Amino acid sequence: MMLVVLFIVACFLAYSNGANDNFKGVATLFGSGTTNYRKAIIWATVTTASGSIAAIFFAGKLVKNFSGKGLVPDALIQTPEFAISIAMGAAITVFSATKIGMPISTTHSLVGALFGSGLVAVGTSFDFEKLGSTFLIPLIVSPLMAAIVSYFAYLLFRKLRVLAGITRETCVCVGNEYKPVLRTDNAEEFVVGHLETEKHIVVANERQCIERYKGDFIGINSQKMLDFAHYSSAGIVSFARGLNDTPKIVGLLVVINSLDVEWGMISVALAMAIGGLLNAKKVGQMMSKKITPMNSGQGFTANLVTGLLVTTASIHGMPVSTTHVSVGSIFGIGTATKKSDLKVIRNILMSWLLTLPLAAICSAFVYWSLLAISKIIQA
Repeated sequence: MMLVVLFIVACFLAYSNGANDNFKGVATLFGSGTTNYRKAIIWATVTTASGSIAAIFFAGKLVKNFSGKGLVPDALIQTPEFAISIAMGAAITVFSATKIGMPISTTHSLVGALFGSGLVAVGTSFDFEKLGSTFLIPLIVSPLMAAIVSYFAYLLFRKLRVLAGITRETCVCVGNEYKPVLRTDNAEEFVVGHLETEKHIVVANERQCIERYKGDFIGINSQKMLDFAHYSSAGIVSFARGLNDTPKIVGLLVVINSLDVEWGMISVALAMAIGGLLNAKKVGQMMSKKITPMNSGQGFTANLVTGLLVTTASIHGMPVSTTHVSVGSIFGIGTATKKSDLKVIRNILMSWLLTLPLAAICSAFVYWSLLAISKIIQA
């Protein structure tokens, strides 16, 4: 029964992960107006699932890390109660953040849950040194690195664009403007809802229109080339996320000896895809529209940096957060263009600070509750 509960809870964590994380790889596609929400989430789902399948062959080290091996005694790792508490603590944290539209890190949630349950289970025998070196340092360093790399990458790409003679087009919006008005047919009666139509020509700002690039590069239309590169970079980020995040959740299932890692990866990938398709919109809006306005060139740069950093981390078994890297990259672009919304960034950073303690508390409570129930049953 406990093994069945563990599998269900792990799938719930995967669902919550997909809802909070799946859209992050394609946020710049939607935010820059390159495509609409529906097409963006479909592309994210396909490429994330591909990364999850690839994780079967390339991410075995992450499975080992997130099983808790080395942090707590091996005998504890083999108990389903410990794995259930970790999965449930992380799932509650990620799902709660998703409902309010905050892009938090599933990796950070899992680290907090590992800490909470481990502290209740073994107290001071918990390996705090490994927790810091293997998990916390990459989580702290990765968003700073992403922001710095994307900042300088954007400045470099902008310089190359200017040297190549590719310019940005100014947006002019021409059309009808409909205004609701109040009309009265007599002094005592008002009629609401009539419309007046006027022709307007408006020079819009970057939040109101799609900025396009004009010119050719090696004989190819620059905007078409950029759109192709943007889609590709978004696919790389989503693929890297599937490659990096799936093993972290599957690591909790290693205590189910009868379930192969391959089937665990497939189950997690399916739950992640469903979560992204059904519940990703609030976080998607936050990532796409509220951190900073961007055009397709800026979105491409942010995605390229995110994809390279997360893929490199996955290959080397470093549990970085795709969320932290992606937000860091977008913030780096906003810093370069001087258009970041610092209030939004502050709120996101606050949610990141609360992620670890909230996950630790939830996980510790679940583990304590399972132990108490087990004692009652045995009595």
